[in-house]
Amino acid sequence: MNLPADYTPPQVWTWNPGNGGAFASINRPVSGATREQPLPVGAHPLQLYSLATPNGVKVTVMLEELLAEGHAGAEYDAWLIRINQGDQFGSGFVEINPNSKIPALVDRSGPEPVRVFESGAILMYLAEKFASPLLPTEPAQRAEVLSWLFWQMGSAPFVGGGFGHFYAYAPARFEYPIDRYAMETKRQLHVLDTLLADRRHVAGEAYSVADIAIWPWYGQLVQGLLYGAGEFLSVQDYPHVRRWADAIAERPAVQRGRRVNKVTGDPAQQLAERHAAADLDTPPAAG
Repeated sequence: MNLPADYTPPQVWTWNPGNGGAFASINRPVSGATREQPLPVGAHPLQLYSLATPNGVKVTVMLEELLAEGHAGAEYDAWLIRINQGDQFGSGFVEINPNSKIPALVDRSGPEPVRVFESGAILMYLAEKFASPLLPTEPAQRAEVLSWLFWQMGSAPFVGGGFGHFYAYAPARFEYPIDRYAMETKRQLHVLDTLLADRRHVAGEAYSVADIAIWPWYGQLVQGLLYGAGEFLSVQDYPHVRRWADAIAERPAVQRGRRVNKVTGDPAQQLAERHAAADLDTPPAAG
């Protein structure tokens, strides 16, 4: 097995910022703001501060789905948080998310602003605020949707911080961690593939916040859009996930939401900030 040189942990761990790989310049073992950096505020009640990572895409897709349902109050400003430049450690962002992770939302529609952080919490907050069928009220259906929503929240760190980190971002590649997290990623894909063999969407026949949460991670993974790892993970072995992923990707709100706060990849698919529906009305160029 391709193993690194023997390593014995010290009695007391100390931070070595040189060991952080692609994110060494921003990762650190403490919380809190590193600089004064107020956040901008736009004209709409909902202010989103984010980046088009899978977790960020969840929220922009959710907002675009709510607008497609006809909820005018779901209009939003989406401000870019460049995590590679440390914007998440600015004082304004830390005030709305002490954990310094995107996405974070501020709802200014009431007498006092309401902050919401963690992508799953934002999806639930928005669904309940607008009484959307994306989160059912019937107890059994709601339980199924929430079970799969929280499955995603608990499982995706193995895909992102585990597999994605060691496969794509670590300063060196080692067999053991890649094997460990590839195995878990494939197990999770098999869970979804088995589930989707018998139902149209993750929580049943109806599209829901569970699909919105899971698609940016697992859907984009089987479509070859995460980490360039499709061949490595043999994603063709999960045809039901691919069928579901392709169908979700055809939804107009998904196509709109995935472009928001995007600053990498095909320039024609990028929209760094979104402040009006018209910002997305020009279809992206093919490519």
